[in-house]
Amino acid sequence: MTTNNVKMKTLVERMNLKNLTPDVDYAGKEVVIPDINRPALPLTGFFENFDSRRVQIIGYAEYSYLETLDDERKSKIYKRFLTDEMPCIIFCRSLKPDEILIQKAVEANVPLFSTDIHTSEFTAEIIRWLNVALAPCISIHGVLVEAYGVGVLIMGESGIGKSEAALELIKRGHRLVSDDVVEIRKVSDETLVGSAPDITRHFIELRGIGIVDVKTLFGVQSVRETQNIDLVITLEDWDREKEYDRLGLEEQHTEFLGNMVASHQIPIRPGRNLAVIVETAAINHRQKKMGYNAAQELYKRVQRNLTRK
Repeated sequence: MTTNNVKMKTLVERMNLKNLTPDVDYAGKEVVIPDINRPALPLTGFFENFDSRRVQIIGYAEYSYLETLDDERKSKIYKRFLTDEMPCIIFCRSLKPDEILIQKAVEANVPLFSTDIHTSEFTAEIIRWLNVALAPCISIHGVLVEAYGVGVLIMGESGIGKSEAALELIKRGHRLVSDDVVEIRKVSDETLVGSAPDITRHFIELRGIGIVDVKTLFGVQSVRETQNIDLVITLEDWDREKEYDRLGLEEQHTEFLGNMVASHQIPIRPGRNLAVIVETAAINHRQKKMGYNAAQELYKRVQRNLTRK
């Protein structure tokens, strides 16, 4: 598992921020915590439990309070408030910092930025983006596709047919997220997001043919950048000695980064259409999420029939 950080330059470009302190060199600055802070209490002089490593957001409430302070009070607060470990301060609603804050920020090497967006809207967006960018991440061997709105992670030994199944799904109108290597990020305790490494994005490797550019061959509608992982399908060679689940009454799960994901083990034999199986599994998963379980319905019918007899 790897932990990520976000370069300040990346944050500025992604959030379309305006630089208010061009004299501050923020090239080496990084954001390492996905949470943000609206420093209302610290600006009043209360610094207990204040985390200066977070991105600081100044809204209209904080700005209005600062307007009531005299220059001497501002200078004292800013001196204690600004630290070198602070990644940046962002003013929302196109608000402008006073000259004392700009001066103290330059001295403390803290960049100041501005955005036109309202505070609540900007806060929601930056938290959402940072939660994804800074989420714990692992890389696994597999193929991630989106079928009927369900993110399906196809796993199995090398050469078992994962990429071929993905290609058939793409031809049937579904979308590729990643082939061969899937980066999985834990966005929350319930959500895993999968994506492709930059170097292999939109490419599929087919043995005997080579590398195929899915986006170029099938169009932009055939690929996705990211996708929630809702279902795991593990392909394995058919074993006559092994008993496979034929009803699906008990749901199996696979664990990634502490999150449990519904999973199926699919035995492979010549003549089985993997694309149709994956499609059916995706639709069945959606049906279960909507409250209908075909296996349980069959079980109830059998029980009712036995009761009548």
